[in-house]
Amino acid sequence: MSLSRRGLLAAGGAVGALAAAPPATARERRGAGTRTGFERLAADGYRPLAGQRVGLVTNPTGVTRDVRHIVDVMHADPRVNLLAVFGPEHGFRGTAQAGGSEGRADDPATGLPVYDTYLKTGQALADIFTASGVDTVVFDIQDTGARFYTYVWTLYDCMEAAALAGKRFVVLDRPNPLTGRTASGPVLHPEFATFVGREPISQAHGMTVGELALLFNGEFLTTPADLEIVRMSGWRRADFFDATGLPWVPPSPNMPTADTALVYPGTCLFEGTNLSEGRGTTRPFELLGAPGVDRGWAEAANALGLPGVRFREAYFAPVFSKFTGETIGGVQLHVHDRERFDPVRTGIALLVTAKNAWSGFAWRSDNWIDKLTGSDRVRTMIDAGAGTDEITGAWQGELAAFRFLRHAYLLYR
Repeated sequence: MSLSRRGLLAAGGAVGALAAAPPATARERRGAGTRTGFERLAADGYRPLAGQRVGLVTNPTGVTRDVRHIVDVMHADPRVNLLAVFGPEHGFRGTAQAGGSEGRADDPATGLPVYDTYLKTGQALADIFTASGVDTVVFDIQDTGARFYTYVWTLYDCMEAAALAGKRFVVLDRPNPLTGRTASGPVLHPEFATFVGREPISQAHGMTVGELALLFNGEFLTTPADLEIVRMSGWRRADFFDATGLPWVPPSPNMPTADTALVYPGTCLFEGTNLSEGRGTTRPFELLGAPGVDRGWAEAANALGLPGVRFREAYFAPVFSKFTGETIGGVQLHVHDRERFDPVRTGIALLVTAKNAWSGFAWRSDNWIDKLTGSDRVRTMIDAGAGTDEITGAWQGELAAFRFLRHAYLLYR
């Protein structure tokens, strides 16, 4: 994978234009911590939205530091002409479970029309933007840092649709809760593209949504969007979410804490198996298990000496999703050193040990694991008896190429 000339020009131009925004000051870092794109937009008097009819793509995570929703804040401000809201998977108010949305409605708090973007792409989504009457589409959603978390592809689809409809597109940036130090994991192969991965980025991308928007525009979109990024201030690439001073609002019903986000890029792979990934418990993606699993799995996982994490023998009864109402056995992840913890490598190691420790292990019949990992390589290598080192080593070349590509689009140090 090579960095295209178009990508270099797009990245250079975007970063150069954005560099005019004042950098984070020492006072900002000491006092307020990270200031989100929305905070900086509001502090600037919403100048980039002046004279524009605005639509907002957001969900419950689009909040201020004092947890007011930005739809309410912007609707009440005479400097903003907010006409519409667009909801992603799980909906604008976040009530729908995975694979669902809230549909078309009017927001009872503001009276604004709320349009459903979930699984809408291309001209169909462009037509929704056109029908809403907006000139500028603004995106403000908290991501989790994993390729298969669908909000980054809502971003992609909305950028594509905005370009088709002739609308401006503004991204209000927010932190990557996993830090932005590096990218890790396998890179999506194009033939496995779905809504959990449209383009070849790595499983843990190590980018903010603003940086991803620049990458999408520079490398992947046939017609680039008229794009502007409102950068954060006070965020460093090494910052985990708790260093930001921002409130954590669950981005989806099964992402209750920033600790969940930390393990998610690895343990979400269990969605592609017949084991529970912890949905229906108070610790989704931290608890994994199935009927008949015993202490042997935790013992095998601990024996690997994976950095930064330990595994506890655990028993639980999910209240929905897989094995509803059954008491099942498995493991709970306990991350004790998040600086050293590698969620993707850990997820692969857990798949390998689960297959060896439990005779009932099986992949989902639709090979969903291939969509999550971005190719059939992980599944076929595990089935062939490969170990963790062999599997993770197999994607290092493509990962190195993505890291090189990604570097041109990074906005923060």
